[in-house]
Amino acid sequence: MSEQEIKVPDLGGADEVEIIEIAVSAGDTVEEEDPILTVESDKASVDLPSPMAGKITKITVSVGDSVKEGDVVGLIDADGAAADETSDDDTPDEPSEDASEDTTEDKADDKPAKPAASTAGGSRTETVTVPDLDGAEDVPVLEINVKEGDDVAEDDPLVTVESDKATFEIPSPFAGKVGKLLVKEGDKLSAGDKLLEMTVSGGESDGEEKEASAKASEASAESSPESAPKPQKKASGGSRKETVKVPNMDGAEGVPVLEINVSAGDEVAEEDPLVTVESDKATFEIPSPYAGKVDKVLVSEGDKLSEGDNLLEMTVAGDGEAADKGADEAPAAEENKPSRAEGEQASPAAESVSDEPKTSGKVHAGPAVRKLARELGVDMARIRGSGPKSRILKDDVQAYVKGELQKTQEGSAPAAAGGAGIPGVKLPDFSQFGDIERESMSRIQVATANNMQRNWLNVPHVTQHDAADITDMEAFRKSLKAEGEKRGVKMTPLAFLLKASAHALLELPQFNVSLDMERREVIRKRYIHIGIAVDTPNGLMVPVIRDVDKKGLWELAEEASEMAAKARDKKLKPNEMQGGCFSITSLGGIGGTAFTPIVSTPEVAILGVSRASMQPVWDGGAFQPRLMMPLSLSYDHRAVNGADAARFTTLLGQVLGDVRRLLL
Repeated sequence: MSEQEIKVPDLGGADEVEIIEIAVSAGDTVEEEDPILTVESDKASVDLPSPMAGKITKITVSVGDSVKEGDVVGLIDADGAAADETSDDDTPDEPSEDASEDTTEDKADDKPAKPAASTAGGSRTETVTVPDLDGAEDVPVLEINVKEGDDVAEDDPLVTVESDKATFEIPSPFAGKVGKLLVKEGDKLSAGDKLLEMTVSGGESDGEEKEASAKASEASAESSPESAPKPQKKASGGSRKETVKVPNMDGAEGVPVLEINVSAGDEVAEEDPLVTVESDKATFEIPSPYAGKVDKVLVSEGDKLSEGDNLLEMTVAGDGEAADKGADEAPAAEENKPSRAEGEQASPAAESVSDEPKTSGKVHAGPAVRKLARELGVDMARIRGSGPKSRILKDDVQAYVKGELQKTQEGSAPAAAGGAGIPGVKLPDFSQFGDIERESMSRIQVATANNMQRNWLNVPHVTQHDAADITDMEAFRKSLKAEGEKRGVKMTPLAFLLKASAHALLELPQFNVSLDMERREVIRKRYIHIGIAVDTPNGLMVPVIRDVDKKGLWELAEEASEMAAKARDKKLKPNEMQGGCFSITSLGGIGGTAFTPIVSTPEVAILGVSRASMQPVWDGGAFQPRLMMPLSLSYDHRAVNGADAARFTTLLGQVLGDVRRLLL
């Protein structure tokens, strides 16, 4: 008996893999090729087989360890002959010509011989067969990567198959032209089955043919899951192919396409709009990251997009170096994306995570991914896979769970479902009272309803009412009319309200916080961004003006006007409605004397402004007519005390009553 080391074999290019399961323990007797342990790379889960038959004497690794090619994972005892044979296999000398011929003959016993090449006119016809699949049988064809008439290079992927443990590609053993496909998607393949016929260019001697055949067999035998070379996009004429993807949309998912602004054949410049989409709060355009020509649009109006989805294919003009770089990077960018048959259009709507489980269709995932999904209680039918042929990866499961948790924490459950244990309202059949008409709520209406209910249920609201004397402020504002016309900016009361609120937030920083109730922490903000509520035909929008404390009145008036116009035109971007510390909502242009605005959590206060009116105010000797503006400050009573709220509205009144205080 002799003791041999069990080493990690070639991992198909992976640097390190994680051990997710150990199939044997010390004392177990195994046969050659029996699985020792299961590892998982970024792309697949595979079993590492025993290099010989014998008894396991020691396992030197644990579940969760990371290993690489050549690492020792255990020891095994085998008889002398088997050990010698294994040793020869582990450290092979340079094979002699006789050994090469013997090897070829041995392989011929295991695989069907290829038909003799018919040499005519400098070319021959070859029938490509399925190589060894590591013992797997009846492996289904997921995708056929070539079609009849295609020119392929040696090692280009021909078909993609999926075993019980991994998805991988079968490479071409020759360079030539595809003649006839002998399989179709869904067929089940085993080693030796015929894949396709192809015409191989160039006449070769018997020795050259044998050498080429041996090389092809070696390449096929050594190919492991996910290690087959990927086809590269060729750069020619100083241009390259690029697949434009959906950029980050500030967390928005499943955003519908309203309009496609380009079509195949169009020339576009960098930053030109490609498509127009609509999130819960805004309509915005996705710009082109390159200048070039649109080859193929991969989405349709109505499709729903998320970050990373394919948008369109385009040819990007550039110098040779840039083209070479693009060709080298393209396979990495597309490594986990399935290729599509010509003429097939990618539909993000079809790929997005559905709200209801799938009722049919196979879920493609490895054993480690399925185990993770079981542990997390995830229905895999709800997950959109990012691997080949929509194969679900571990990252997909984790991203799905993270997204669901985020939805729960943000309170995105429908308002109609009630909240905090409060039962929903059951509606009567209104048609029994008369004619009715139903129409769907817009996305903005749904989002507003959900947010309002979440805020009202989670925040203990209190509203402080007060009034500010803005007689002098209004006189000053009106005196700026001529200057505003020269600047092209209209000075509005909102600019004064923004500046006064920023001043109050600096003086009373307890209003510029957010509460983290899970960690029992107060988050104090060192910036002042203020949201302004804008009434639009599509619903309430709240763009955010940043660094209000650092801007002058003219700058604030101009920015507020621009933001309001973008809100009404549905042109606000998601990041333009995020990051607010405090909000202002004004009904002064409509009417009313007071109201109770709802705090927009995680902010802790919101200022409501009603219509100003002339009122008699006692000056100590007589009543004087003064222009009074009603203020309604709603606040989160967990963060703000009533006395602080009174101080805040009093300070606002002082600053609005005499804007010179802003200079102090």
